[in-house]
Amino acid sequence: QVRLAESGGGLVQRGGSLRLSCAASGFTLDYYNIGWFRQAPGREREGVACISVRLNSRFYEDSLKGRFTISRDGASNTVFLQMDNLKPEDTAVYYCAAANRCNLDMDYWGKGTLVTVSA
Repeated sequence: QVRLAESGGGLVQRGGSLRLSCAASGFTLDYYNIGWFRQAPGREREGVACISVRLNSRFYEDSLKGRFTISRDGASNTVFLQMDNLKPEDTAVYYCAAANRCNLDMDYWGKGTLVTVSA
């Protein structure tokens, strides 16, 4: 059974950092693209970053480049999202998802982890 479990969310002050984790089970990350997405209150879900092992590539939403970094650890079957210089507008529920593509139409989703950035 495919399962994705996010962790690492919490409350942080403006300018702080958090590292989110996405632990995968039931499949191997090597064969899927893993994306991070977020949904703020009252807003639509949006893409944050995506990593493709097959293409050896990382993709980022343009406005987040330089502050967010996606990475993976094959040994633990986990994908990470390092978030630095956080801003209040980064407040959202963050989800990881898996598919053979990088867009909002992913096949498998985690339940999300809440990130709150105070001013």
